[in-house]
Amino acid sequence: MSNYDLIVLGSGPGGYVAAIRAAQLGLKVAIVERENLGGICLNWGCIPTKALLRSAEIKHYMDHASAYGLKVAGTIEADLDAVVKRSRGVAKQLNQGIGHLMKKNKITVHMGDGSITAPGKLIVKGEKGEEKLEAKHIIIATGARARDLPFAPADGKRIWTYRHAMVPAEMPTKLLVIGSGAIGIEFASFYNDMGADVTVVEMMDRIVPVEDADVSTFLEKSLTKQGMKILTGAGVDALKASATGVSATIKTKDGKSASHAFSHCIVAIGIVPNSENIGLEALKIETERGHIKTDPMCRTNVPGIWAIGDITAPPWLAHKASHEGVIAAEAIAQAMGNKDVHPHAMDVRNIPGCTYCHPQVASVGLTEAKAKEAGYSVKVGNFPFIGNGKAIALGEADGFIKTVFDAKTGELLGAHMVGAEVTELIQGYTIGKQAELVEQDFMQTVFPHPTLSEMMHESVLGAYGKMLHM
Repeated sequence: MSNYDLIVLGSGPGGYVAAIRAAQLGLKVAIVERENLGGICLNWGCIPTKALLRSAEIKHYMDHASAYGLKVAGTIEADLDAVVKRSRGVAKQLNQGIGHLMKKNKITVHMGDGSITAPGKLIVKGEKGEEKLEAKHIIIATGARARDLPFAPADGKRIWTYRHAMVPAEMPTKLLVIGSGAIGIEFASFYNDMGADVTVVEMMDRIVPVEDADVSTFLEKSLTKQGMKILTGAGVDALKASATGVSATIKTKDGKSASHAFSHCIVAIGIVPNSENIGLEALKIETERGHIKTDPMCRTNVPGIWAIGDITAPPWLAHKASHEGVIAAEAIAQAMGNKDVHPHAMDVRNIPGCTYCHPQVASVGLTEAKAKEAGYSVKVGNFPFIGNGKAIALGEADGFIKTVFDAKTGELLGAHMVGAEVTELIQGYTIGKQAELVEQDFMQTVFPHPTLSEMMHESVLGAYGKMLHM
């Protein structure tokens, strides 16, 4: 029997980061993984989708070369096989990198299906048969998978989840995307840029419904202008695949239902936690709709059992999982007697969200509506890309940056962006929220010129009636 200080069940961005941090703190660590080191994010999610979207972005610029004073000889064609091959190559490179990090940090990897049999005890069924492991602490980081439509499970041929959409056997001609969260909108944007006729169906009254309403409105107009058909307040009542396509019965907001034909469908209606067959029931670990309940330090109700990432409460984001991995590892080290480590509790209000469609979307903190619902009196700044020299020079003059402040204290409550490279810009506001900066701190900061970041400054100034360039 192998004995450790810590066993991490799952090697996604939460699990492998937790293992590395624990190893750095001197713990003897093992990680259990049933499929690929790096988990969904690295192999089938965040990273390879960005590689796909980068190819679509390059094609978009080539299609609009004349806007930059350039001529492209001949027609521009997307080689889907080559685009997918590049994406898989990126994932493979990073997967190998995680293997290297495990060896570097002397973390033992057990490949197979892991199940907790008792506090501190775990069985792995895999390539070496059945292994029994013991540890003083266990972190559950088993993640989640795509949710199927109950009446039409994904078949990988005509009805896809994100995993099928990443390695398509053929290019969709007419694509239905069900769900307009980050995953749905990113794939809609990718296939639209690649030349498919795309329809998005969203049951809520606006797309990207977790974002600020102004962002949703702007994004819908932009995507519609790019040729997408977007149906909000709508639902798919029936979905049937054949050898040649998909038939969908769509009920629109006016209550009318009609049948529509598509070549393929991507279902992006949320996730299901991977909480089955890992021992939760026997240990009486508390869950809510399958997601493990934890305190802000990632502890479950069972001593010695911790949980991080998509198996726990939202937001279900890779960077949230990684941060929780560090918190849990440090809390475990502290519990084992390390007096030099000082773990901090997770504050979900300071977790940024990014959507890599075209244009990009990024946000952190409360929307204007949520801030008002919470009882705040707010000051709001909104600066458009058209007022920024760098944005105009880039040929990316569509978008805006919106900031929401507490009118009484000057606290930044939320920031919301749509436009070019906003997924890189949002971190400035995220640091500001974590550091509890107020409006004067942002106003008195010197932003470099010419950059897109100047719009962040202008948005803050605008909230207080001091906007300079608009």
